[in-house]
Amino acid sequence: MNLTTQNSTEWPSSLDDAELGELDQYLRGHAREGDLQLDGVHGLLSAFNVGPMQILPDEWLPEILHEPFDDEDEGNRILALLAKLNDSIIAELEVDAYEPILGEIESEEGELYLSAAGWCEGFSRGIDLRAGLWEQRLAADPQLMQLLGPVMALAVDEGILTAEASFEKLSEEEYDQCLGQIPDVLQQVGQYWQDHPVSEQELEASLQRAGAETEPAHTPPRHRSGQSVH
Repeated sequence: MNLTTQNSTEWPSSLDDAELGELDQYLRGHAREGDLQLDGVHGLLSAFNVGPMQILPDEWLPEILHEPFDDEDEGNRILALLAKLNDSIIAELEVDAYEPILGEIESEEGELYLSAAGWCEGFSRGIDLRAGLWEQRLAADPQLMQLLGPVMALAVDEGILTAEASFEKLSEEEYDQCLGQIPDVLQQVGQYWQDHPVSEQELEASLQRAGAETEPAHTPPRHRSGQSVH
């Protein structure tokens, strides 16, 4: 699978093509079934950076890295690349220049098209790390669900999330429209949490819920349509 961004703007804090390729190659070489690839890692970090509370690297690194490094130099390099990727997301959001990293999938007919499946998978896992806070607010304030609409539509279309009601598959035009709305969604969701921060009651309820959960929820591997382009 190839990876691409929606635009080609370069920023000093962003990874260049060689660095993206290096990180992508490492993640592919150490992936197990269901592990996030580069597009998923980008979605994961994006969710953290527009979410209700800061999430430190000690908490999110285990979502990405699942085995020891071969040596100290490799570890330092990969950690530096991940930190730079995270910093690039922060910088792009600050100047309204965010660009999602998306997969490029080949259909059975041989046509290439952009896929948000990996990015949405990572974004949903990012929400899961603060599931109590997100779910409380989504249940209490329909505005947040409305803001997330295009991302939710993509996630449901790709089978990342399930919906109570059945929905028809998005048309190519609708899919592309939702892709184009991802940057605006993140800007608006980030602003939402700044304008409506987590209350002490919400935080306490979330901590109580986390303490009551004795087993982590099992998430089945996500599958994408089409064939990967290598």
